[in-house]
Amino acid sequence: MAVEEEGLRVFQSVKIKIGEAKNLPPYPGPNKMRDCYCTVNLDQEEVFRTKIIEKSLCPFYGEDFYCEIPRSFRHLSFYIFDRDVFRRDSIIGKVAVKKEDLQKYHGRDTWFQFQHVDADSEVQGKVHLELRLSEVITDSGVVCHKLAARVIECQGLPIVNGQCDPYATVTLLGPSRSEAKKTKVKRKTNNPQFDEVFYFEVTRPLSYTRRSHFDIEEEDVDKMAVRIDLWNASNLKFGDEFLGEIKIPLTVLGQSSVHEAWYFLQPRDNGSKSIKPDDLGSLRLNIVYTEDHVFPAEYYCPLRDLLLKSADVEPVSASAAHVLGEVCREKQEAAIPLVRLFLHYGKIVPFLSAIANAEVNRTLDPNTIFRGNSLTSKCIDETMKLAGMHYLQVTLKPIIDEICGDHKPCEIDPVKLKDAENLDNNRENLRHYVDRIFTVITNSGVSCPTVMCDIFFSLRESAAKRFQVDHDVRYTAVSSFIFLRFFAPAILSPNLFHLRPHHPDPQTSRTLTLISKTIQTLGSLAKSKSASFKESYMASFYDFFNEHKYADAVKNFLDLISSSGRRDHKRIETPIMLKEGFMIKRAQGRKRFGRKNFKKRWFRLTNHEFTYHKNKVDHPLCNIPIENILAVEKLEEESFKMKNMFQVIQPERALYIQANNCVEAKDWIDILTKVSQCNNKRLSTYHPSAYLNGHWLCCKASSDSAAGCSPCTGGLPANIQLNVDGDRETERIYSLFSTYMSKLDKMQEACGSKSVYDGPEQEEYSGFVIDDPQETYKTLKLLAANVHTLEQEHAQYKKDKFMKTKYGSQEHPIGDKSFQCYTRQQSESST
Repeated sequence: MAVEEEGLRVFQSVKIKIGEAKNLPPYPGPNKMRDCYCTVNLDQEEVFRTKIIEKSLCPFYGEDFYCEIPRSFRHLSFYIFDRDVFRRDSIIGKVAVKKEDLQKYHGRDTWFQFQHVDADSEVQGKVHLELRLSEVITDSGVVCHKLAARVIECQGLPIVNGQCDPYATVTLLGPSRSEAKKTKVKRKTNNPQFDEVFYFEVTRPLSYTRRSHFDIEEEDVDKMAVRIDLWNASNLKFGDEFLGEIKIPLTVLGQSSVHEAWYFLQPRDNGSKSIKPDDLGSLRLNIVYTEDHVFPAEYYCPLRDLLLKSADVEPVSASAAHVLGEVCREKQEAAIPLVRLFLHYGKIVPFLSAIANAEVNRTLDPNTIFRGNSLTSKCIDETMKLAGMHYLQVTLKPIIDEICGDHKPCEIDPVKLKDAENLDNNRENLRHYVDRIFTVITNSGVSCPTVMCDIFFSLRESAAKRFQVDHDVRYTAVSSFIFLRFFAPAILSPNLFHLRPHHPDPQTSRTLTLISKTIQTLGSLAKSKSASFKESYMASFYDFFNEHKYADAVKNFLDLISSSGRRDHKRIETPIMLKEGFMIKRAQGRKRFGRKNFKKRWFRLTNHEFTYHKNKVDHPLCNIPIENILAVEKLEEESFKMKNMFQVIQPERALYIQANNCVEAKDWIDILTKVSQCNNKRLSTYHPSAYLNGHWLCCKASSDSAAGCSPCTGGLPANIQLNVDGDRETERIYSLFSTYMSKLDKMQEACGSKSVYDGPEQEEYSGFVIDDPQETYKTLKLLAANVHTLEQEHAQYKKDKFMKTKYGSQEHPIGDKSFQCYTRQQSESST
């Protein structure tokens, strides 16, 4: 979900690794230990929660979280909670990183001190107001100046204890005065429309003279300010909750009589004593925040075309895609956008075949084939993650869920064995799990995605041609990916492959580690497998397995997934679970007199149908075939005074659903839209609001079957496995080339050096693979020209935005530190 800015789309995303917390304050009781979990929040909206780590003051989480950020935000916040014996959650502290500071910590582990949390610090939202100064002449001929303070509206106020009933107080502050007035309370909304005006006398009446129209005594104005406080009206006895404030000195009026602007709410300055930052402990985080500014498709045509023809360039090392892999510091940086781009345009197989064949021809020992972290290996890894995610779901998820639920002891290291455990029983438990997983893997060949099979066929052919004497190399070339880089890592860290929501507990993690090691060895077809284990207990455990039986099963599986022309037409008939989870739904009113209330339900989406259930294990209460989904759109908040709602539009009615947060709502809308794109009955228009009280709230049409009043947003490509934006990926590739422009220049120098110098390769250029200097040089020149053109477009866009954007607008309220940094940078660059 992108923010549109005059043809340019802005995408925000964040990737977070929550490491560990340390030195948390002890629980005030005899036990001292705490059961803690950590949440990730956009401002105060929770979008992710870790598992609970019990009985620790230094909990280790090791959890990763990635999301596309669908809205503006001021802080990326992390809260640490303690769950007590009554399962009531209390906040220990928080870490709040301002949006403009995220780049300071980009991609590196950082320890952050926890800060205290109180109502005065939990502030979000913005206020739109107008101040107007007027001169009034009384009947007796004296002049006084009056201030009109108009509170127009607020947006994005926090929801406190599940509700927001806001009101504002307006106070004129000055020497020996403090006049306060109050708006009406707006019920059940965090975007209240007030539009109320309050009048204050600013100066004492003065005799009318010929002074300038608004000649106010400076000593009065300098000391006067208007304060706007936002409150949440509460029915509880301890009073209303503070939501934030702003203070505006009357000097903002300057020579003008009117000031209108948006302001970010700020915490209350209550003069409280500062608390030592190390009182609450600290949290280790690794944050990668990305903001992509994507132009219309035509801007990227030259660079995109240059990249997409990489597979046809001879040699492939002279291609634009290969050059990107050469200049990037980490091959993974280049692999992610390249794979997504080539997958989007259906050219991934010829590209991977070309770079893999080139790597095989450079390999001298068949035992080391595809063992390094090369561009080929990273690209194939990324392709398997994208194309094979649902393959993993149907193959491994059931048994992984069982292992995580059983908690059977499987430790076979005598040194780590617990007192109550039996080594033989543990070994048998582990062997049972290994057998189960090995069997489901080797029986899953017909479910392997076609794109993976085509890649494996290419790897097999290249390896067999290069090493004709070694008959097993056609197997090891494939097993080095499917077992070593796909199944084994997914077993080891199921949370990273979306097989489990959280990192497993220590005992289960150890079990999965032992299973992963064994499966990796069973699939490797190594000559001496027992010797491949560093640990003696693993070597002895492996002796339990019939090597010939397992080797034959592996070879049969590898033959099947790397055969030419293999196609599984039945595979698309198998229901694939795409997404599931609890949400709130509004009753659809199927019964004439049924209550249209809201209830919590378990939702499940496959490639066949969308269902909801009373609980996860219950039979569905409602089945919606995919072909009956005509559109999936956001629902305006004012319909039910509820946030994060969307609608699944069917032929007879719309199903109204509330997600738990904005990130989850975006995920459901995206995947539902994507899986229903193949429906040729999809709507072109829809109603953005609900049908209530006999009419549509948006257009006031009285018929519940009236045609929609707003155009549908369209959606994503009709591919349930891949969600790729080709222009966005090209923009990312451009950003990488721009970042590493000095290396591109160095590579051009290397091409010139190799062309004219036939002696030993110069050391400063030895880091580049250049098989054909002339062809590589041509590619580098084209890349430099394309990057330069896009750099100019970005610079012009920033300049135009700087000239057009007003500080104090709705998009950039006063108090927007990130915009202040931006304007300062633009001012410096322009001078």
